[in-house]
Amino acid sequence: MSRTSRKPRPATGARRGLTTAATATATVLATGALLFANTTTAAATAPVPARATGDTRTVSEPRVPTTVCAKVTSGLAMPGRTAGTAAETTPPDTSRIQSHLDSCAQSGSAQVAVELSAADTSRTAFLTGPLTVHKGEVLLLDSGVTLYGSLDPATYQVSGKPTCGTVATDSGGCRPLITVSGADAGVEAVRSGSGGQGRIDGRGDLALLGTSTTWWDLATQAKNQGKKQNNPRMIQADSSDDFTLYDIDLVNSPNFHVYYSGNGFTAWGVRIKTPATARNTDGIDPAGATNVTIADSYIQDGDDGIAIKGGSAAARNITVENNHFYGTHGISIGSETNSGVTNVLFENNTLTGVDSSGNAGGSTNGIRIKSSPANGGTVKQVTYDNTCLTRLKYPLVFDTHYSNGTGSYTPYFTDIVVNGVRSTGSVSGATSTFVGLDSAHPLGLTLENVSLDATASTASYANVGLYASDITPSGTGVSTTAVSGGGSVPSCSFPSFPGL
Repeated sequence: MSRTSRKPRPATGARRGLTTAATATATVLATGALLFANTTTAAATAPVPARATGDTRTVSEPRVPTTVCAKVTSGLAMPGRTAGTAAETTPPDTSRIQSHLDSCAQSGSAQVAVELSAADTSRTAFLTGPLTVHKGEVLLLDSGVTLYGSLDPATYQVSGKPTCGTVATDSGGCRPLITVSGADAGVEAVRSGSGGQGRIDGRGDLALLGTSTTWWDLATQAKNQGKKQNNPRMIQADSSDDFTLYDIDLVNSPNFHVYYSGNGFTAWGVRIKTPATARNTDGIDPAGATNVTIADSYIQDGDDGIAIKGGSAAARNITVENNHFYGTHGISIGSETNSGVTNVLFENNTLTGVDSSGNAGGSTNGIRIKSSPANGGTVKQVTYDNTCLTRLKYPLVFDTHYSNGTGSYTPYFTDIVVNGVRSTGSVSGATSTFVGLDSAHPLGLTLENVSLDATASTASYANVGLYASDITPSGTGVSTTAVSGGGSVPSCSFPSFPGL
C-alpha cells in the first residue's frame, strides 16, 4: 500500500487523538468532538445484523515520501488569487510541473515526490492547467504553497465533447485539474507545526476568463435550465490502486473535489473548504472502489460530503471514520448503486448543517442512502456507529425513490445498522425517511441508541429493529421488532472548521 504503514490500527485512534466508543466507559476525543459511554446490553429478543468491518487493509497515518525526484520553485505571487489574461490563457507552471511528473514516473513500487516549493514568503503560488500524476509519484506541496487552477475553460477542453465552461444538454467537456493515472501515487502536502498545509485552489468563485460568470454560476444555471454544467473536477483518480491524499487543503473546486475508483485509497488529514451554496461540489466520492479509508478530515462543500457509488462497478470494504462535515448533503451512499455496495463502516463522525460562514446547503442531510429504479441495486452490511448531527433538516434518510427516478433496476437496502446517533438543533420541519422499494424489497434497518430532537418521519415497506430508539417508523408495509442491542447514545459537541 502506498504511503500507508502496515502496523495495526491503534485502539485509541489516530494522529489527532480520535477514539471509538468501545475503548472506555467515558472516553473523550482529543478534538473535543465526542464523548462516549458504555451501557449494559438489554435482554435479547432478536439478533442485530453483523456489523460492517470496512476496509480490509490495516491503515494508519501516511507519511510523505522521503525521496524527492524534482523540486519546482514558484515564481508567482498572485495577490487576490488572480492573474493576468496571458497567464490564465497559457498557465506558466503547467509545462514546468508536468515535465517533472513525466520524467519522475516510476516503473516499480518505489515512490518519489515532485515537490512544489515557494521561492520566498511572497512568491508562493503556482498557476496551472490540467496535470497528470503517474505511477509511483506524489505531487507534494510545501506548507504555505498554493496551486491554482486556470480560469480559462479552453485549458481543460476535452476534444469532441461539449464546450468546457458552458451549460449544455450533456457534460464531460472538461478534463480534471489533476488526473491520477497509475498505482502507488499521491497528492499530498507538508503540514507545518502551526497547522498550515499546502493548498489546491480551483477558484470556483472567480469569473472565468473574459466573462462575468463563475464555475459555480454555471452549476446554478444548469439546475435552473434543466441542463448540465461543464466544469472540471479537482482530482480524479481512475483505476489507480493504492492512492493517497494526505494533509492537503482542497478549496473552491469548480465541481467534485475528489473522485476515486480502484483498490486501495487512503484520505487522511484532508481539509476541503467550499461553500455549502456551491452546487455539485461533492467532497470525496469513492466510485466502484474497494478498500478505502477516509479519516481524520474536515469536509465542507455544496453537495455530498462523502458519496459512495456502486454504478459501473461494485463498491465494498470502505471505512469513513473520525471526520467532521459542514453544510454538506450528508455522508451518503448512492445514488448509483446498480452494481452493489457492501461492507461500509461509518464511525465517530460529526455533521453540522451549516458551513463555516453560516450558509446552509440545499439539502442538509445526516446519514443518507439514496437510490431509485433508475440506477439502484443492493446495498447491504452498512454500519453507522456513533454519529453526531446538528442543525440538519433530514437526520436519517433511507430512500429507494430518490428524485422519483424510474427504470428497471431494483434498489434494495438491507442489513443496515445505525448504532449511536444524536441530533440537536434540528431546523424547523426536520424529518427522517425510511422508504423501501416494495413488499418484496423492504428496507432492512436496525436503530440502536438513537436520540433525535426531531422524530417526525415518512416510512413505507421497511423492517426495522429497535433498541433504545426514540424514533419508531410507521406506515404502509412497516414492521418493527425489538432487538438485542447494546452501546449508548453519544454525547456530542462539534468542532469549528479549522482556519485556513
